[in-house]
Amino acid sequence: MRSVDQPGPPVAERIQWVEARGRAFSFTLAAGLPLLEAARRGFAEAGFSGGVLGMRGGALGPFAYVMPALSKTGDNAAFYSDTFRPPGTTRLMLGAMTLGERDGAPFFHCHGLWTETDGSLHEAFGIDGAMFKAEPDPETNFKLFGPVARAGTDVKAERRAFVLRLRPNQDFAAALETFCRQHGILRARIHGGVGSTIGAHFTDGRTVVPFATELAIKAGSIAPGADGTLQAELDVALVDYLGGIAEGQLMRGDNPVLMTMELELEVV
Repeated sequence: MRSVDQPGPPVAERIQWVEARGRAFSFTLAAGLPLLEAARRGFAEAGFSGGVLGMRGGALGPFAYVMPALSKTGDNAAFYSDTFRPPGTTRLMLGAMTLGERDGAPFFHCHGLWTETDGSLHEAFGIDGAMFKAEPDPETNFKLFGPVARAGTDVKAERRAFVLRLRPNQDFAAALETFCRQHGILRARIHGGVGSTIGAHFTDGRTVVPFATELAIKAGSIAPGADGTLQAELDVALVDYLGGIAEGQLMRGDNPVLMTMELELEVV
């Protein structure tokens, strides 16, 4: 399997996880606010301090973003570009957001697809009993979101859920399948899904060769296949460091994580 050397030693625990409770809900991002504040308010109104958000449609402006890029210093296995600021209104096609905390304040990590040149309903999954918190990661030499336990509240969160971060150089699907087997999970729905892979290999045979990508999960699930073994289905959209965009279902067993993969599993 493909792998990329990271600047720091690998941690023995390859999946960070916290078990919690969660609930799916929908809300409209309020107009006229920064995206972070609009997302924070949407979760807060449902009683949650964080979780994951799947966005479909809408418009942003002014808009700024970065792309995956090679590391200029060698301090990281890959890095990100300078900031792009397209003029006018940017229309969002899809986005996956992790909403958590960094340096004691709300913070998000978001990947998406958009067109550069309305109030849209967005699906969220709030978590009670856990939170994504950005902390230094010696292995990658980045400050990355990872799950930490938090005291539960009285918010309505009836679903069993797990908050996960996958570490580098393990196959995306295989890691999720193994985790579910180890925790007695027969079926799970993936919420959120923000991270990176070492290139990509799709089930229809297409490949992405440039090694540094940024990825958003469009839809995902884990369930028994025809032979009874657990199989993860991962429908994604990604961009590589040369600017190539690809969408499709990832092949199981040939899509290792580059830096990180943040997501939540809802047991169904």
